[in-house]
Amino acid sequence: MSRLHGTKDFWIGALRAEGPAFAAAVAEAPPETPVLSCPGWTVTDLTRHLAGVYRWVHAVAGSGDPSAPQQSRSQPVEPAADVTAVQQWQQAYDELMALFDSLDPEAPAWNWAPQPKKAGFWPRRMAHETAVHRWDAQLAIAAGEPVEAKLAADGVSEVLDTWLPAGRRRSGGPWAGVVRLTATDADQEWYLRLRGEGVALLDTGTILDHDDHHARVQVTGTASDLLLALWGRVSFDTLTVSGDRTLLDGVRTG
Repeated sequence: MSRLHGTKDFWIGALRAEGPAFAAAVAEAPPETPVLSCPGWTVTDLTRHLAGVYRWVHAVAGSGDPSAPQQSRSQPVEPAADVTAVQQWQQAYDELMALFDSLDPEAPAWNWAPQPKKAGFWPRRMAHETAVHRWDAQLAIAAGEPVEAKLAADGVSEVLDTWLPAGRRRSGGPWAGVVRLTATDADQEWYLRLRGEGVALLDTGTILDHDDHHARVQVTGTASDLLLALWGRVSFDTLTVSGDRTLLDGVRTG
């Protein structure tokens, strides 16, 4: 298995590409255009949501404090009367990028995941948050483009090593069995063992022959399609699936 190891520069580079693409998509759509992949949301709702996430992350990532913030969730930003939602998003994006450019990844900063409480968590998280919402915005104008393969593969890893171990599943379990995911365009595969409410991401480079790692379900597709399926943006039916499909409910997040 080939594992991709992201860096601060990699994730900031992704943000520099995905951010303007998001802005272009929402600027093209009428404000009340429905976002089909986020039922009940309009393009304005999506834009305000992402602006609110950026502002909250700016405060947390730059705080130098590893303890949990008093405000545990970001709130949508209500634009001033003379400022559009896109303009509000742009300001939040610019401020976040300025922070990330100067951010020491080893600096203390809280996060909600089972990872070290360091600031380096947040450029990765925001790169994937922006990429998925860019896809949402483009889908709203019938122009959805896949997430770049290396970024998408790291996004799959983030779901498996961050979201699921933190208990952020779309539906409750329990499940039992191993799920194998293969990204055809990134030379990467993942084995995830589901056991009750727990999950374990298996390192196939160190698995021993006597380990029980035989997959009960196997999913193959592009890294982008795998990522979007894990996030519930597309159905697993759009990928190649063999085995016990019921286990796939245990790997969805969002």
